[in-house]
Amino acid sequence: MKLRIGILALQGDFAAHARTLSGCGVETLEVRRVAQLEGLDGLIIPGGESTTLLNLMRDEPWFEALKRFHADGGALFGTCAGAILLSNEVVDRDQSSLGLIETSIERNAYGRQIDSFEAGLECPEAGADRSDPLKVVFIRAPRFRRVGARVDLLAHWEDDPVLVRQGRVLAATFHPEITGDDRLHRYFVEQVVAEAGGRLPQRTEVRVPITSAGSPTQTEAHATAVEPSRSTPQGENAPC
Repeated sequence: MKLRIGILALQGDFAAHARTLSGCGVETLEVRRVAQLEGLDGLIIPGGESTTLLNLMRDEPWFEALKRFHADGGALFGTCAGAILLSNEVVDRDQSSLGLIETSIERNAYGRQIDSFEAGLECPEAGADRSDPLKVVFIRAPRFRRVGARVDLLAHWEDDPVLVRQGRVLAATFHPEITGDDRLHRYFVEQVVAEAGGRLPQRTEVRVPITSAGSPTQTEAHATAVEPSRSTPQGENAPC
């Protein structure tokens, strides 16, 4: 049987995560109701706008359900606003969070939408090095201000940790789903979910087409600006 990976689909770029997972040998499900968490091996909480996401979660007991999902062995991967939701503390405002990873996080720490940029990150765990970095996009990105001793630091942008893991929880302050690079999603499926007790999926060679945000490989020293109007959601779904 295939692993079943859900993508929380209340807002944000959940469809891009589903496309990126298409080559990872898993079954995907867009999750819009608490009951749909049943039977999942892992869940991705995508970027979007964190306060909007919290408002949309008021319709059902999402906090209790997500904490129970984690306690029962489910793996979680939060990107951008998803990382905010997973953290212990949001330092720049009084905002609820799940507290499933020992981090303090600041919202919109890299500037406004116009300040969004692409970067290449070294991440050995995901098979990305300086010669072939992980291609990601920072869009109104949050910043980890404190990382607990039990949290593994998997990637940095300049001096900031931007990808961290604590057990079954993976959190990224960037968007990995809109560049066509699926290595971080593979890492989540094949390492985080599988180590949590899921079944290791059969690898396929399907690659995700590069979207308008894609670009040739770049290193940390060669980040480029992203045109927000072409590559990022606007309005209510503007990330993080």
